[in-house]
Amino acid sequence: MTLIYALAIAAYVGCGLYMMLSRHAVRMILGLTLLTNGAIFLIFLSGRVGTTTPPVIPQGAEALAADAANALPQALVLTAIVIGFALTSFAVALVLEAHRSLGTLDVREMRDAERLGAPDPSPATSVKTHG
Repeated sequence: MTLIYALAIAAYVGCGLYMMLSRHAVRMILGLTLLTNGAIFLIFLSGRVGTTTPPVIPQGAEALAADAANALPQALVLTAIVIGFALTSFAVALVLEAHRSLGTLDVREMRDAERLGAPDPSPATSVKTHG
C-alpha cells in the first residue's frame, strides 16, 4: 500500500511541476495546486494512516497509547490546506487582473514590467516640469 501512496504523490508532484513549466498562466496555477496537494498528501501520510486509536490521552493516563495517530501531521495538513487555498485564490486574482489589463494569459507576452535597473522606456516629453 505504501508503494501506491508513493506513486500517487509522485504523480501529483510530477504533473504539478510539468504544468508549472507551461507558458499559460491558468496551467501554472493548476500546477501549483497539484504540487501543493502532493505536499499535503505526503504530510498526511506521515501521520500513520490506518491506526484506530485517536490521538487523545485517556483519563488517568500520562501519555498517548503506542498505536495512536500522530496529531502534528493532522495540524500541519489543516494549515497547509488553508495556506494553499489562500495562495491559489491570490494567484487566480492576479491572473484575472493581468488578463483584464493585458488581454493575454501567455506569460511570455506579459513582459510589460520593466527590469530592475533598466532605463525608463517612456519618451522625455512625458516628464512634467514645474515653471
